[in-house]
Amino acid sequence: MSMTETKKKTETKKAAAAVATQFKGRYIEAVGKRKAAIARVRLFQKGEGLIIVNGEGIEEYLTVAYAALATVPLKLSSHTKDLNFSVVVTGGGKKGQSDAIRHGFSKALLELEAGLRPTLKAKGLLTRDSRIKERKKPGLKKARKAPQWAKR
Repeated sequence: MSMTETKKKTETKKAAAAVATQFKGRYIEAVGKRKAAIARVRLFQKGEGLIIVNGEGIEEYLTVAYAALATVPLKLSSHTKDLNFSVVVTGGGKKGQSDAIRHGFSKALLELEAGLRPTLKAKGLLTRDSRIKERKKPGLKKARKAPQWAKR
C-alpha cells in the first residue's frame, strides 16, 4: 500500500469519527452507490434538518447544484426539517458522490417509512445506477477504441 493510499484511509477514518461524534442516539443506516462512490448514510430522527457530509455541511462539501440533486428524496418525502443525516462518502468524483448520497437517502427513508416506496420508485431513486467505466483491453487504445487501420 502506497503512502497516499494510507493517508487517504486515515483521512476517511478521521472524517467518519467526526461524523460519528456529531450526532448521538439511535439511527437508521443505509448504503448508496454510484460509479466508484460509496456513501454510508445515517438517519437520526428528531433532528433539525442538518446534513453533515464528511464532517462538513452538504452545501460546503458539494456545490449548490449537486447538493440540491442529493436532497431530492428529502423534498419528495417532506422530511427536510425533522431528520438529521450524517454521511461518510468515499471514492469517485463530486457528481458520483452526490448520486450515491441521493441513493443512500432514498434507502434510509424507505426503512423509516415504507409508504414512500411508490413515490421514490416512480422517480427512479431506489434503483442503483450501475453504469461504471469499462476496463481497457489489451491491444486497444481505450476500452473499445482500436488503433487506426492501415492497408499498407
